Amino acid sequence: MSLVLGVDSSTQSTKAVLVDATDGTVVAQRSAPHPSGTAVDPRAWLTAFDEATDGLLERADAVAVAGQQHGMVALDADGEPVHDALLWNDTRSAGAAQDLIAEMGGPDACASALGSVLVASFTVTKLRWLRDHEPSAAARVAEVLLPHDYVSRHACAPGADAFTDRGDASGTGYFATAEGAWRHDLLAAALGHEATLPRVVAPGAVAGRTASGQVVAAGTGDNMGAALGLGLGPGDVLVSVGTSGVASCISDTSVADGTGTVTGFADAQGGYLPMVTTMNAARILDHQARWLGVDLATLSDLALASEPGAGGVTFLPYYGGERTPNRPDAVGTWTGLTDATTREDLARAAFEALLCSLADAVDHLAAATGDEPQRIWMVGGATRSPALQALAPAVLGRPVTLPPPGEYVALGAARQAAWALAGTPAPPTWHLADTVELTSGLTDGPTAYVREGYARLRERTTTWS
Repeated sequence: MSLVLGVDSSTQSTKAVLVDATDGTVVAQRSAPHPSGTAVDPRAWLTAFDEATDGLLERADAVAVAGQQHGMVALDADGEPVHDALLWNDTRSAGAAQDLIAEMGGPDACASALGSVLVASFTVTKLRWLRDHEPSAAARVAEVLLPHDYVSRHACAPGADAFTDRGDASGTGYFATAEGAWRHDLLAAALGHEATLPRVVAPGAVAGRTASGQVVAAGTGDNMGAALGLGLGPGDVLVSVGTSGVASCISDTSVADGTGTVTGFADAQGGYLPMVTTMNAARILDHQARWLGVDLATLSDLALASEPGAGGVTFLPYYGGERTPNRPDAVGTWTGLTDATTREDLARAAFEALLCSLADAVDHLAAATGDEPQRIWMVGGATRSPALQALAPAVLGRPVTLPPPGEYVALGAARQAAWALAGTPAPPTWHLADTVELTSGLTDGPTAYVREGYARLRERTTTWS
């Protein structure tokens, strides 16, 4: 039996799964935490990789790493970080994003060149911030990598060059997604000088070898990894409820949305992965549980004890700024609080706000691609909540399919490793068992007014949130 190792180097931790390459059965897994914050010493990820893969890597015939998108890993000529890695959720570069868009000729020109309109999440904006705010550090940058590139090279034998894939590269802001090529000129314009970029490895190809000779696949971004791990196909929309909220789908054609709402990423198989991302998702529930002094299970019970519409309470969950809509300086905004508002209403409003934000993301995706979703997959730790499961179909307006609990980003990396190991034209077919279809509230729980109330508040706060 061939075994492959898939690694998810996420915002919060490194997760490693050892998988049977034939059918995708997970035979072992480990994890290790990452430091908190939106700016992190990237060397901590290497330590976490070593800890999470200890005892697993030596059993694998191949390995691949999927990682959090966008993070800036800026290295000097000796391969050492010149600055903490600015992560996708660090919004200090929001002004730099606007400057770069203007320099490219506006949002439409930006989308045409890159497939996406820049926001603070994109790597290129963080390089401009570094140039403008830490010029001595910027001057020492010799190489720029993404988090998964940095960890993937660490997995290889000493002296290996850096590599990436077109999926993760498409989130940098200096990669022409439709053409599949680096835009070195855009990186140099942002940073102030040229820097080395990783080579782009073709889907399914061998990218390198470990010190023991095992195959190392290209790896990819976390969202591309999740799509690969679930076997996302035409008509499927994947909604991920993690630190961020993400709606994505597989497409044969690139998307260039000049409004900036839909990012036109590439996927890990040679196609495209248009995506809508929110900065606030599962932590909406974490905040609400903390403020009410309860655990997440009790928060769910409270929410289910309220009514649709939460007794008139509505809020925008933009606690850390927001990306969709693009409001990096926004804050959480509540309305409808009265003397009659209950703890149950406050809990319900948190779930409804989260789901309304995700429903907006699905609608934006459908409008940009012209494809009506046939099936919604929902993943992420928050999906274990009974309240989220009960409310999701009604707010999203469609049945929702829950796959069995699993580390799908890491599983996607494992599938990519199996693909490189086999050398086949397409990745192996792995089947998911024990999926659950949720339909609660689709016929007997009219909640259109929940989304209408959310939309009114969203539009009313456009100028002052």
